[in-house]
Amino acid sequence: MLIGDKAPDFSLPSQAGDLVRLSDFIGKKNVVLYFYPKDFTVGCTKEARTFKGLYDELRKFDAEVIGVSSDSVDSHKGFAENCGLPYPILSDEEKKVRALYSVPSTLGIISGRVTYIIDKEGIVRGVFSSQFQPERHVREALDVLKSIAN
Repeated sequence: MLIGDKAPDFSLPSQAGDLVRLSDFIGKKNVVLYFYPKDFTVGCTKEARTFKGLYDELRKFDAEVIGVSSDSVDSHKGFAENCGLPYPILSDEEKKVRALYSVPSTLGIISGRVTYIIDKEGIVRGVFSSQFQPERHVREALDVLKSIAN
């Protein structure tokens, strides 16, 4: 998935058990879609909490944050509660959406950490991939949202 590509639609269950579709946001909101390796790990917890800390700022740019990992809905429920997340995290247990977005793995074993910024028309406007800089994903997303607004 590259900048300028149309983001593929998907439907996945959130930590609350409801289905979330990318198409629900098209025409209404920008979307910060971030894929992360695993609930309750150090890097993923930092990333989730950093998105939480800047959530209000991201929403000023008419954006919704959506996290995705291959953990179960039950795991996500505990992780979201533990981190106090105000946004949905989605369960992609079969890794179908991860494949749809061509999210790479690290060393062939660790699920990749990639953030996509998708505009209201469903076009990918930014991509940031860094396994070892989880907090930078949030700053990169904010920078792209600011550039879209200008």
